[in-house]
Amino acid sequence: FGTRRLSLSDQVHQTPADMFSQPGKEAKINCFHTIPNYNQILWYKQTKRQLQFLGYMYASANPEDGAGVKIEGSAKKDENCTLTIEGLTLSLYFCAVSEHSDTDT
Repeated sequence: FGTRRLSLSDQVHQTPADMFSQPGKEAKINCFHTIPNYNQILWYKQTKRQLQFLGYMYASANPEDGAGVKIEGSAKKDENCTLTIEGLTLSLYFCAVSEHSDTDT
């Protein structure tokens, strides 16, 4: 198995960097990356000491049941993936990227 080395030019961007809104309102967060061959964006929510997986974008959106989010867009390099939070809470929301490993061989 080979491993891909990341360079300093490989980046993940999330916008807006921070936001303030009323609890319960809808909010949108965008994520894109510049990493070749990485084709999966994962979304997380952190509250105090808990980390919750919200879902991911690969070929299609895959939100977790009951997460209260919608995921749209693309996970490909330089393309935008949007997380819509349907009931905003006081939390830290963030994205991560990975190379999807297809287990259907």
